[in-house]
Amino acid sequence: MSKTIIVTGGAGFIGSNLCDRLLGEDHRVICLDNLITGSQKNIAHLMGDKNFYFFNHDVCKPFKSRKFDKIDQIYHLASPADPNAKSRFSYMVHPFETMQVNTVGTWNMCELALKNGAKLSFASTSEIYGDPLVSVQDESYRGNVSTTGPRSVYDESKRFGETIVAAYVREKGLDGQITRIFNTYGPRMNLEEGRSIVSFIRQSIRSLPITVYGDGKQTRSFCYIDDQVDGQIKVMEKGEKGSIFNIGSDNELTILELAQLIKELTGTKSKIIFKQLPEDDPKQRKPNIERAKKILSWQPKVALSNGLLRTIEYCREADS
Repeated sequence: MSKTIIVTGGAGFIGSNLCDRLLGEDHRVICLDNLITGSQKNIAHLMGDKNFYFFNHDVCKPFKSRKFDKIDQIYHLASPADPNAKSRFSYMVHPFETMQVNTVGTWNMCELALKNGAKLSFASTSEIYGDPLVSVQDESYRGNVSTTGPRSVYDESKRFGETIVAAYVREKGLDGQITRIFNTYGPRMNLEEGRSIVSFIRQSIRSLPITVYGDGKQTRSFCYIDDQVDGQIKVMEKGEKGSIFNIGSDNELTILELAQLIKELTGTKSKIIFKQLPEDDPKQRKPNIERAKKILSWQPKVALSNGLLRTIEYCREADS
């Protein structure tokens, strides 16, 4: 059955891919994005679709439109997410906007969901676990997060965003869910951001030194965008009120192993060099996704090498 669905941050990497999928399932999609870090290029191909509506809107302000009688679902993904302080898209460059969108913006989306009797999914992050003291983080782990470090504007505002959603569920009966997104990659990643996969690929295809921070022994697990979108939709469709799910890959590898794999897949002769690790950079990141497997029947399907090959092709085309 066709639904009317809001996607905040819909011009971003994950948001625009989600918009594609929802439109493909014959839903009416309302994309809200103020384009601080999103790009109209990501949704340009959708602008002629009769079921797609784009509003250049800051969700820190209430959203009102007479075009829509009722909203059925809200995916709240809006937020800067790039940790690289040198990137103009970083939450460190937009600290106050980041804190506001994850708190005031989340509050507004909860109110809008209540008003419409809509189901809401809040896109949180693996960063709420901080620099974890336990290996393999499940949804019950409360994290090891600095409240004052350079990453705290993102980490702590996402944590408070979760608090807001939980309070609305508990006190006002909101049908709300939380997804904790682990590192996701694929086409439409912002090439100007400082994420490791994009940086390694661009350096490789340009035959530049591949920059690894620290000793490269810190670990991550990377989820391909198609799998991430599948997970987001399954949480919305199958998640119970107040539920929390890790959505990401449980295939853990070191950053150095990632750099070596990308070097192999691109066929580059670039050398790997090492620089100082940024402050509060997590040393280990791997989700326990057993809850998503059991309740949602979801798990990643795209192998890392296959997803990287698709991402390398995207980067080559975008860089040409």
